Amino acid sequence: MITGGTGGLGSALVGRLIRNDFRLALTYLLPEEAERFEGQFEVDEDRISLRRVDATNPEAIGGLMKEIAEQHGAIHVACSLVGGWAGGRDVEDTDDLRFERMIDLNLRSAFYTARAALPHLKAAGWGRLLLVGSRAAFDTPGGQAAFNAAKAGVVALGKTIAQELDGTKVTCNVLLPSVIDTPATRATAPYADYITWPTPDEIAAVAEFLLSEASGVINGAAIPVFGRS
Repeated sequence: MITGGTGGLGSALVGRLIRNDFRLALTYLLPEEAERFEGQFEVDEDRISLRRVDATNPEAIGGLMKEIAEQHGAIHVACSLVGGWAGGRDVEDTDDLRFERMIDLNLRSAFYTARAALPHLKAAGWGRLLLVGSRAAFDTPGGQAAFNAAKAGVVALGKTIAQELDGTKVTCNVLLPSVIDTPATRATAPYADYITWPTPDEIAAVAEFLLSEASGVINGAAIPVFGRS
């Protein structure tokens, strides 16, 4: 189960997981996201299914998790990839709408995904929960306080969940990307040194391992995936 699975990082992760015979359920929000994804992958109910669901809606996410678990018998993996960035404002200039948007996209989406997934992961016998924080949660650059605070909250959430999973065969870890090399991020920084940014596939390779059964000894980690940036 991957919320926000049709974006750049999600598509890279899907490409890797599908080669390992995962059956995947993905959420998206905008129709153009689904159209772009369907241009890359064959979507069907058995191997890859898409659901238009707002990950900031707790009832919708909870209902979807239950539906997927009933359809496939179990959920072993849950990954929260929903997120967004809105910088360019000091704290004193950050309006309520911008702050709430960053909390919704980055923290509430992760919390609701995790809360809905955990009972199913535990019931499956073993499970992997993966959240996506950011390097900014620790470097905390100025001008993007709302984003920094939201991603710091994701890191704290992941570490808390890991403590609560002690004694189970379910783990929770957090990836910490820097700027990811996608067309969208290039458009926001046309003069940047892109070669130093990690690619979606490089980050997906780390996520692939963390979502595997072999990663069971890693729990509560906040893992930097900065590339050379």
